[in-house]
Amino acid sequence: MKIVVAIIITLLLAVIHKMTLKKKKAAPGPREVPLLGNLLQFDKSKPLVYLQHLHDKYGGVAYLRHGSTPVMVVSSARLAKQVLKTNDNRPPVLGQQKLSYDGADIAFSRYDSHWKEMRRLCAVHLFSPKQLVSFRPVREAQVGRMMSKLRSRVNQPANLSDMAMSLASNIICGVAFGKTYGDDEYKKKKLDKLVLEAQALMVSFYFSDQLKVLSWLDKLSGLLNRVDKNFKELDSFYQNLIDDHLSPSCKKKNSQDIIDLMIELKREKPDAITWEHVKGLLMNLFVAGTDTVAAAVVWTMTGLMLRPDVMRKTQEHVREAVGWKKQGAMIEEDELTKLTYLKAVVMEGLRLYPPAPLLYRAEQGVGEIEGWEVEKGTKFIINGWAVGRDPEVWKDPEDFVPERFLNGSDREWEFKMLPFGGGRRGCPGMGMGMLAIHLALANLLYCFDWALPSSAPPIDTDALPGLTMHKKNPLVLIPTPYTSST
Repeated sequence: MKIVVAIIITLLLAVIHKMTLKKKKAAPGPREVPLLGNLLQFDKSKPLVYLQHLHDKYGGVAYLRHGSTPVMVVSSARLAKQVLKTNDNRPPVLGQQKLSYDGADIAFSRYDSHWKEMRRLCAVHLFSPKQLVSFRPVREAQVGRMMSKLRSRVNQPANLSDMAMSLASNIICGVAFGKTYGDDEYKKKKLDKLVLEAQALMVSFYFSDQLKVLSWLDKLSGLLNRVDKNFKELDSFYQNLIDDHLSPSCKKKNSQDIIDLMIELKREKPDAITWEHVKGLLMNLFVAGTDTVAAAVVWTMTGLMLRPDVMRKTQEHVREAVGWKKQGAMIEEDELTKLTYLKAVVMEGLRLYPPAPLLYRAEQGVGEIEGWEVEKGTKFIINGWAVGRDPEVWKDPEDFVPERFLNGSDREWEFKMLPFGGGRRGCPGMGMGMLAIHLALANLLYCFDWALPSSAPPIDTDALPGLTMHKKNPLVLIPTPYTSST
């Protein structure tokens, strides 16, 4: 009997010792419930608010469990750099994998030889400096079109959120397949609807990803049918674009668009590039590329409206640097190099309001972070919104202060703010996006003075959940044309 008691006591002590060790190693976090872990606590309608609560309570690293998946939320710039430099894989999400042709794209593919080759093709062929210059007429034409629309609404409320989205969509269409839908509202709304549905499906919750035993609920809820329907409709859209470019009746163009370039590359490397790769890249452009430009323009204008003194300073800088232009003329891209303060304003807008506020990575054999254990299969959520407001890096982090970016190089801010991702998986189209953002803002600030409608509530900074952080309430302002006497 004494031997049995001794064995039981020994086993109990071993279990207690093991539990104590795990508690010492595991990062702090909220209490879990059986099977579900912390899934019910995660507020998907206000993820940034929930993650900020975790940051305030647990610090730079918090531990969660989503079903059977361990999750580490990283909210400090220093630790985000550590994670992003050593973990290049993205955790698979059912909707993202389906809509990306099982990771045949760049944004949602695994970090492997395919991803490296696609990344190289983007850097050398699709988004090279030479190619960015060739897309300049598209950007200038669409910004000019937006300016014309605003002039037609002088002294009337203008929905800048809608206009910025239309601008970004038209630029992407022009760059991707050489034409825009212009005033064809039917086709434009059809594409917008497809893209919005795809974005929603990419951030939806799937039991298949978190609790395999309940994966049948994805079908029962109708979610799988929605994914299949959206995939087929987008695939048909991409295929029609490709067929148009392959048609013998396709008119010769002065410059190549993205589809032209991808077809050319496919002919050169038929084994390395499939039509799924072409379609996957188109998905990245339409689903992930459109929103970021629009969000950045709207959030930067929001930041300026909340700081009238900075708005005045920015407008004076732009107008003095460029000089007087006749009515209806616009700032062109080769003039952007003069606008150093505007560049700082854009950077500050991206710091405070990153278009992609949450970055996801999958553990790749990293044993620990800051002394905390990283379990095998851990999913990292990097809170880019919090990284850009990290008080260890930024003085007065909540204030809109562009002057902080007037000195130093872009490399200096790497990993201290994450508007377009970070590490090797940073956005390959960032250069094109930044040109569009700067050109749009330069003209908005040069051509017009801005005011809130008299009956409008104060401007807020509430955000919508999603792949891209959009302003929840549209930014509606009244434009007044600038004249040299004002």
